[in-house]
Amino acid sequence: MRERWRSPASRGFIMLAIMSAAFGFASSAHTAIQTNYFNDVLGLSGPEFGYVTAVREVGGFVLIFLTALLYRLSLQTLTAAALVVLGVGYALFSLATDFVSLVPWVLITSFGLHTVLQTQTALALSLTTAARSGSIMGRMSAFGQAGSLAAFALIWASFRFGWLSYRATFIILGGMCLVAALAVIRFPHLSEGEAARVAPRRERIVWRRDYRYYYWLCLLDGARQQVFFSFGLWVLVKRFGLRADQISLVLVVVIFAGMVSASWVGRLIDKYGERRSISIVNLAYIVALVGYAFANSIPLAGAFYLIYALIAPVSFIGASTYLRKIALPQDLSPSLAMGVTIAHATAIAVPVLAGFVLNFVGYQVPFLVACAFALAASVVTLRLDPVAQRCTVADESGKKEAPPKPEAEA
Repeated sequence: MRERWRSPASRGFIMLAIMSAAFGFASSAHTAIQTNYFNDVLGLSGPEFGYVTAVREVGGFVLIFLTALLYRLSLQTLTAAALVVLGVGYALFSLATDFVSLVPWVLITSFGLHTVLQTQTALALSLTTAARSGSIMGRMSAFGQAGSLAAFALIWASFRFGWLSYRATFIILGGMCLVAALAVIRFPHLSEGEAARVAPRRERIVWRRDYRYYYWLCLLDGARQQVFFSFGLWVLVKRFGLRADQISLVLVVVIFAGMVSASWVGRLIDKYGERRSISIVNLAYIVALVGYAFANSIPLAGAFYLIYALIAPVSFIGASTYLRKIALPQDLSPSLAMGVTIAHATAIAVPVLAGFVLNFVGYQVPFLVACAFALAASVVTLRLDPVAQRCTVADESGKKEAPPKPEAEA
């Protein structure tokens, strides 16, 4: 047993778990306070919330180009560098005084955050085989949720009892990002859970017709997610008048439930497959979104918010494990980056349009539009077949190359 934990994959698991927890702490605490910070300190209006979200998604939209420029860097180095950039951006949030002065720091954090989201997934998938990828993604999600839980507890206590100001909190979050960077910088080179002598090769930019269903899932899920991400907490603050400490308490409950269920969700995807899992969850999104849009009390709105938050990881984990099963090994990381870029193509436009619409209609309308995206995604999901859709291309010598078969298929 002791020897087992000395293996490269085991060391990598521990490093990535620490990084996930620290990164989860910083990013979730930022999410918990930014809505109230924008509202209480900067005085942003409803439409400006949408504009901020659109600016924040620029980093995700250009991620594929950043990945192409930095493709010679190992995933470990790229992840650590992105975490440092993210930490600097979080700390500089403390300097904002209005919408205009906020924009540069939103852009900086965007570049760091979206790079980490992509590379973290690629590092996690390198820890194991394709057949167990859902389980490892779920476990890493649980560590991230644990960090988030600690962050929300701290935010609740700090703002409930006046221990910290917004600006001091942003600086602390920057420090947590540096902790995450130090944890992951020595992550071992792995392939299929086994040590590799050199860093796995990565392509600069990948666009293959074989991955088209993955691209469609990213596009539709990105649009749906950004509606809820942009205006979910805004509804609790503006419609129901929740304070920063109350928002943190809501998120503590959500994150604790997510931490408990994350590993279970990953195992379910491994057991039942992506097509069945994602299809069911897209129908559940519609129920949660409609319920949240028309909830007339805090307990009811909180219940639907919890339902949505619990099922949201299924789409991301399922799409990632589907790609892992069909993609060539060298395509995985740039294809994940391509997926993030595609998702944020809609993520830039949707919050701006939704914010504009809020000037004329009730806040319920954007959530109903999100239901349409979920319905379209459910149609795409019915076409998934990881075995039949495995990519096979010829290398320079003419030899056919394909991704390793999942253990269950071998």
